[in-house]
Amino acid sequence: MFANDLGLSKSLVLVMRFVFLLFIVMPIVEMLLLIKVGGVIGAWYTVGLVLLTAVIGVNLLKKQGLQTLMNAQNKARQGMMPISEIGEGMMLAIAGALLLTPGFVTDAIGFLLLTPGVRKAMAAQLAKNMVSMQQPSGSSFHYQEFHQSSYRNPNESESGVIDAEFEEVKQTPERRSLEDK
Repeated sequence: MFANDLGLSKSLVLVMRFVFLLFIVMPIVEMLLLIKVGGVIGAWYTVGLVLLTAVIGVNLLKKQGLQTLMNAQNKARQGMMPISEIGEGMMLAIAGALLLTPGFVTDAIGFLLLTPGVRKAMAAQLAKNMVSMQQPSGSSFHYQEFHQSSYRNPNESESGVIDAEFEEVKQTPERRSLEDK
């Protein structure tokens, strides 16, 4: 009812509820795990391990972040929109925040996001979700076309630049019968 009043989609409300629960549950899990590990290896070794994972994570993050920035600049120079690099940059920012947060669970998730294959898959899913959230149902714009398209500078003197718009296509009985043929 509250979501309908604000015009929020059900999936967005579910994500917001999940994030809210995550902010409550995650610190409790981290504290329990830190206490348990501290009891096994000692408090100072636990603190040292948390600091070590943060230092290693930040160094990996710096290296991969610079590589992602260079890839984005190369794509932009070629006249292409660096969509995947923007998504990967967002994943790297989340990984950095998680790696700097004290705890073993957040470090594990942060290191997972530093894994190129996982990061690329999550960035692609994020881009797909962002495009689908922006498009009204029944629109003729698809993620695959967006993902494969390239951006061209409108000031360039190339004649191959196409300026296009999309419009929402209503399903009618006549259109449905044409599509079936």
